[in-house]
Amino acid sequence: MTNIKTLKKEVAPYEKSTTKESVWQMINTLGPFFLLWFLAYQSLSISYWLALVPIVIAAGFLTRIFIIFHDCTHFSFFKSRKANRAVGTAMGVLTLFPFDQWGHDHAVHHATSGNLDKRGTGDIWTLTIDEYIAAPLKTRLAYRFYRNPFVMFVLGPIYVFLLKNRFNRKNARKKERNNTYLVNVIIVALIALLSVTLGWQEFLLVQGSIFMVSGSIGIWLFYVQHTFEDSYFEEDKEWQYVLAAVEGSSFYKLPKVMQFLTGNIGYHHVHHLSPRVPNYKLEQAHENTEPLQNVPTISLLTSLKSLRFKLWDEENKTFVSFRGIKSSAKSSARISTEAKPEL
Repeated sequence: MTNIKTLKKEVAPYEKSTTKESVWQMINTLGPFFLLWFLAYQSLSISYWLALVPIVIAAGFLTRIFIIFHDCTHFSFFKSRKANRAVGTAMGVLTLFPFDQWGHDHAVHHATSGNLDKRGTGDIWTLTIDEYIAAPLKTRLAYRFYRNPFVMFVLGPIYVFLLKNRFNRKNARKKERNNTYLVNVIIVALIALLSVTLGWQEFLLVQGSIFMVSGSIGIWLFYVQHTFEDSYFEEDKEWQYVLAAVEGSSFYKLPKVMQFLTGNIGYHHVHHLSPRVPNYKLEQAHENTEPLQNVPTISLLTSLKSLRFKLWDEENKTFVSFRGIKSSAKSSARISTEAKPEL
């Protein structure tokens, strides 16, 4: 990676949001989402399987709504902090995320991503090989359970979005606590209103299905863009913010339709380098900043490999599967033996 010290300066011109583009993105995101929701609801009178077509597409647009929420928590979607807070809170209601709480945890994630000594807030539970081997049996079993794909991508959205997000974190300030309460009250009121108006079964079939699909997509995106073979993890004394951004966050090269629905978040390396770049300028920043075009790149096909990555191998600087523990140990032993001087 060249020009490592000047990368942030090169990306800085793209950090300014454009009100016209932000408003247009809200229109071309919220409009289709509500239309698809209505079509899914109407389709239930014919067949749930028919309703699944608009449901799946609506889930993509809900993912895009989350990206708007995400940008607002970085105060990058509008120039005005008040506008970011107001729109972000509204988008948080639709995506079941409290604005201030998630904004705090996500800011910590950006400040510590890839730092082995500062894990635990806003990230995915990741153990090194040595930590896993040294952990008691109950911790190893819990870690294996957590890292199971069904648990992570099916049960995970239910736990995080429906349960964890409803409660304030410890030591949260009054403003943050009140925002969580406000979002919770609005969510309950909306659910009650729509259940009474449309029927609770119909509402649950449509919104529940959209929630499950979009929730799995969201967790997958977060997971795969930090869990790839040659990612970046270092102890605090060696950790560097810029390297963590461009080497520990992948460029997820997606088809244009999926890039649109995921709000360009595939340019995750650009986002981690400069969170103030609004999502609609991430591609432009990537294309016009040559060093950023040489970052770890994954495709839909190659990203599936990340499912087998469970532990970080500090010795070889790579992710490995649980089975890879033995091969990693053998490799380290061989290197150690080869390094011994002949007698």
